[in-house]
Amino acid sequence: MMLRYCVLVMMGLVLAACAGGDGAKAVDSAEQKQAQLLSMEQCEGYLKATIQNPWNDGRVLHTYLLVPRDSAMPAQLPEGTVVRTPVQNALVYSEVHASLMRELGAFAAVKGVCDANYYTDDEVLAGVKAGTIADCGSSMQPTIEKVIALKPEAILLSPYQDASYGQIEKMNIPIIECADYLEYTPLGRAEWMRFYGALLGKSAQADSLYAAVASRYRAIAEKAATAQQKPTVITEMVISGIWAVPGGNSYMARIIADAGGDYPWASDKSTGSLSLDFNQVLAKAQKADYWLLKWTGINTLADLQAQYDLNKSFDAFRQRKVWACDTEQSHFFVRVPFHPDLLLGEFAAVLHPELFPEAKTEFYHHLK
Repeated sequence: MMLRYCVLVMMGLVLAACAGGDGAKAVDSAEQKQAQLLSMEQCEGYLKATIQNPWNDGRVLHTYLLVPRDSAMPAQLPEGTVVRTPVQNALVYSEVHASLMRELGAFAAVKGVCDANYYTDDEVLAGVKAGTIADCGSSMQPTIEKVIALKPEAILLSPYQDASYGQIEKMNIPIIECADYLEYTPLGRAEWMRFYGALLGKSAQADSLYAAVASRYRAIAEKAATAQQKPTVITEMVISGIWAVPGGNSYMARIIADAGGDYPWASDKSTGSLSLDFNQVLAKAQKADYWLLKWTGINTLADLQAQYDLNKSFDAFRQRKVWACDTEQSHFFVRVPFHPDLLLGEFAAVLHPELFPEAKTEFYHHLK
């Protein structure tokens, strides 16, 4: 009870601190608001962004107070991490966010990266080679000397449950916990681009981009909903004895539903993945109409059978309705997070070619 009372008191203090003139204004309109973990409100002299803890309902993971760098620091600020905006010198752990920064017109703020060997972006790789973008080593254990030399104004990284950031946490540098990947709806994750836009002084561009993505996504979903039939879809495949099946409330399950597909595990309430064995999947989904999977090096049905001989047991395999995404050859993991409309468009075109006859696929290809 005491903890609950303290939380309520603190919430009251924060709201009071945000009040200015007519009080705080929510930045999230009903039309825009899709993210479950992120909320933003404009207060007097700063923008407050609150990130909910995805592993502990009701708790806050982080609160950010974005104060324009050309403005005086507000006299009273609630508890949170102050970030002067726009951020002009950032250490970026993930290519996903570096790619978005380019799209928003803020790529110049990418002054350092971690895990450079995983990047595919030519400009990042050229910058690392030339020394104009600092290679700060592994994201699990960054090279502290290089981070100190870089003097970043913010560090963008992806949080994990019970994660500790080691010495990075002690450097008095704002750590931006990019929890967008933990959103379980496609537009929920895409909406986070508005937070990054605010960080980078590109709010107008981010709002416009998100509105366009959401509009395209909804248009595709509305058209797919007119289909006469809803084919059954399974995804992924067995790896080392485990088939990671997306839960019924997961990102992928939502994409399938919005593409006009029927998902065998739709009634499941999980937002993550279910760890099943091959026989469990076969028993429930052997007669699935389509099979959509992500892997590397599977270019034909023969490749898929060679990976595991019993893959031939599925009706989708026999009927040659298998589509695969080579995650090494495509930019799936970089482009899709903030452009779920692209993935939805592909799924809808595969499941309902009669409704999308002109559509072309960028990520998935039909296995011959």
